Amino acid sequence: MNVTLTGATGFIGRPLVKSLIKRGDRVTILSRSPKSGTNPRYMSWDAQSAPPAEAMNADAIIHLAGESVAQPWSGEAKHAIWSSRVDGTRMLVDGIAAAETKPRVLISASAIGIYGDRGSEVLTESSKPGSGFLEDVCVEWEHESQRAADFGVRVVNPRIGLVIGRGGGALSRMLKPFKLGIGGKLGLGTQWMSWIHVSDVAGLILFALDHDKISGPVNATAPMPVTNIEFTRDLGIALGRPAVLTIPRFALKVLYGEMSHIILASQRVIPKVARNAGYAFRFVELGHALEFTLRR
Repeated sequence: MNVTLTGATGFIGRPLVKSLIKRGDRVTILSRSPKSGTNPRYMSWDAQSAPPAEAMNADAIIHLAGESVAQPWSGEAKHAIWSSRVDGTRMLVDGIAAAETKPRVLISASAIGIYGDRGSEVLTESSKPGSGFLEDVCVEWEHESQRAADFGVRVVNPRIGLVIGRGGGALSRMLKPFKLGIGGKLGLGTQWMSWIHVSDVAGLILFALDHDKISGPVNATAPMPVTNIEFTRDLGIALGRPAVLTIPRFALKVLYGEMSHIILASQRVIPKVARNAGYAFRFVELGHALEFTLRR
């Protein structure tokens, strides 16, 4: 299969490229800093202009590119977060519309941030979006990708949760205070955290790539979400460090401003579509995922 990929140098993109090549796919990477190579092949694209026409004539397109939300939400940062996702996806789909041969499938990333802060409510793909900046970004992000369906393209939106793995993601930012023995729960610690191991994110994307009956939103989260208290406990156990402190809500709001919303939001997300379609998660329990990641 010929696959075009954006966001290939990111935390999820790197292992995904390796998996695609390992199984025999030919990969074209759209990047602002293209390199030489044949598989993967690189083409230049900055997400603010029309993508290369040749790259759109693929069997599948996987779109992962987007500005990180894990930063203070200044006006400039908000613009970059919105533009990289919403405007960038619009440009990509416009490229698909102009292509002589359309891809069979577009897998365009989204996030569980679309649900907002929902307490202990069990959230599936049919749950309604929340309201707020990140929620609105996700709604418009998915809307732009779904336009490709008008051209006969199957569109899948993996709504990605808190990704666990070595070398990046949220876990890398959590490790230092825990290793110093000053880790602990955030606020009350009762908020739900819907996590997934990076290998399962890649696995789910490949699964959606190959299963024609999957379309629309797909929650990319492990089947067993945990509360922040449980996450803190399991991370402390995996590191062999105490995790008894509490970081109060007001301190998080002082440190991170509006971005603290995503740190404290409670999202109890269940991967109903993936489980019903038969995807077998490699990591179901958080403790197993953390121990594998941190002690291997």
